[in-house]
Amino acid sequence: MNEAASFFLPCLTGRVFSLNVFRVEFCRTFANYFNKPIQFINMQEIRNIAIIAHVDHGKTTLVDRILHQVHMFRDNQDVGDLILDSNDLERERGITILSKNVSVRYKGIKINIIDTPGHSDFGGEVERVLNMADGVLILVDAFEGPMPQTRFVLQKALELGKKPIVVINKVDKPNCSPDEVHEAMFDLMFSLDASEDQLNFPTVYGSSKQGWMSGDWRNETTDVSYLLDQIIEHIPAPQQLPGTLQMQISSLDYSSYVGRIAVGRITRGSVKAGMPICLVKNDRTVIKSVVKELYLFEGLSKEKVKYEVFAGEICAILGPENFDIGDTIADFENPEGMSPISVDEPTMSMLFTINNSPFAGKEGTFVTSRHIRERLFKETEKNLALKVEEMDSPDRFQVFGRGILHLAILVETMRREGYEFQLGQPQILTKEIDGQKCEPVELLKVQVPEAFAGKVIELVSRRKGDMTHMEHKRERVILEFDIPARGLIGLRNPVLTATEGEAVMAHRFKAYQPWKGDLPGRNNGSLISMYTGLAITYAIDKLQDRGKFFIEPFEDVYNGQVIGESTRSDDIVINVNKTKKLSNVRASGSDDKAVIYPATKFSLEEAMEYIKGDEYVEVTPKSIRLRKILLDEIDRKRSSKQL
Repeated sequence: MNEAASFFLPCLTGRVFSLNVFRVEFCRTFANYFNKPIQFINMQEIRNIAIIAHVDHGKTTLVDRILHQVHMFRDNQDVGDLILDSNDLERERGITILSKNVSVRYKGIKINIIDTPGHSDFGGEVERVLNMADGVLILVDAFEGPMPQTRFVLQKALELGKKPIVVINKVDKPNCSPDEVHEAMFDLMFSLDASEDQLNFPTVYGSSKQGWMSGDWRNETTDVSYLLDQIIEHIPAPQQLPGTLQMQISSLDYSSYVGRIAVGRITRGSVKAGMPICLVKNDRTVIKSVVKELYLFEGLSKEKVKYEVFAGEICAILGPENFDIGDTIADFENPEGMSPISVDEPTMSMLFTINNSPFAGKEGTFVTSRHIRERLFKETEKNLALKVEEMDSPDRFQVFGRGILHLAILVETMRREGYEFQLGQPQILTKEIDGQKCEPVELLKVQVPEAFAGKVIELVSRRKGDMTHMEHKRERVILEFDIPARGLIGLRNPVLTATEGEAVMAHRFKAYQPWKGDLPGRNNGSLISMYTGLAITYAIDKLQDRGKFFIEPFEDVYNGQVIGESTRSDDIVINVNKTKKLSNVRASGSDDKAVIYPATKFSLEEAMEYIKGDEYVEVTPKSIRLRKILLDEIDRKRSSKQL
């Protein structure tokens, strides 16, 4: 009994905190002592779910309420809101960018929860993590109803055979219609060819913000226990498939201490620390390896375990090297790979190149092509929807992504890490289908007050958008369009301006369709700096009738930098470095006070959408500038004549 005593002693002294660890080690210790086989964790005690929804429908807030429901934190512990949105960019923008794992225990059952992004540009994150779940919670706003991204993520889940639970959130909103949204969700699932079992979905109503869930939106409760009960009742437990070990790597974790960690769900078999394994790559090459450390997700963190973990559990493995998402961790003697994770192709590309402006290297830490190349290819290891290609010049890279926001998040992350580089104009990827040039077309959904519907229709129609549906919902109108993906570039700002900020826009990729012809570009030309130096208030004041400026007085500018938008269609080169000449002669009106209008400041996405084909966005850790590719005016004129 010494072996049993050696296990119980740390349990009694409080060193073993996990009930799961206690149960399994208890069984193992006594099985070894009596030399009898044991049954490990019953698969009925695990539920794996993914939370999917349109952006800003309340996924992360719901996870917060679940964590509080199971008493994950002390009563006096201040954890704040949006606990899983730990990334600075996620908190600033109020959106989920990276999927995350968390686990809770409720009524003796472990529930693994996967929080997923809601924006269509990050659909690749959703596609790869759905493989780890047995069911999905589909969150829908009680006022907005199913949105384009709701359809996108729901279609992926239904194709994989996942059992859905519909959660109609934000029923506390004024003028909401939960019953209509429930009908709309049924119609949506029916149109997506859901099975009979999937169409027989349970529906939960509630408010994540107020912290309650119920079977009837008129019956407000005090907590979210009803939702957890529905998960246990309707989400199936993981199946115990016969065969040797198979675990597909669906996500990556990284520790500066131990390096890269593979995260995934065990499809069949079992794994434990110290066990020899094989890594089956996507190209079917096999690499021998060993499990150095094994972790399970417990609460918000990972817990190192030494016992055997069986099929159905989501775990993290340290040991294999040079792995990619989609690779399979398999049995050492009989390795069998799983089919690679399929992700929709990119629809947009953008040029990344080194910063060669006169201000290059002043603000960034990583400025060479080697640094940029390493960082871009490192990103492709975990970002499946991103592709990078080297071009004819060693300092130029073509980066392919799902959309402007997808690429902008990468750019913003890199500039915060100290990188300095330049971006070219976004380009849409075309395809040749049956000998015909085709382009990506997106489904655009716009919600606006009735008074602004005409302006939105006019703006979208100019960009080759075709209206497919129009629905009046109380005081607002829901407009649906089929619009070329290139027509969406730079559309958001004009729509928000025309609707006084009231428009709500969402879009998703629909299909490749025949090329719709040329689109109208930016009508106005650029104001270009003539010299390098300090922008002077006196000079800007005298030039304000030429257009609107992007710079403030006393800001450093350089020759060839785009510092404003012209009132004309042609570019104008101006001198903002000119100072007022001092003399001892006074004249009436010469000492007027200068009145400078506020400068227009672009966000990163706005700058990427604004530039023309002969311009770059210069990105540094401290600044975002626009510039002409050819800085010298004579070179630009010579180039235009050749064209």
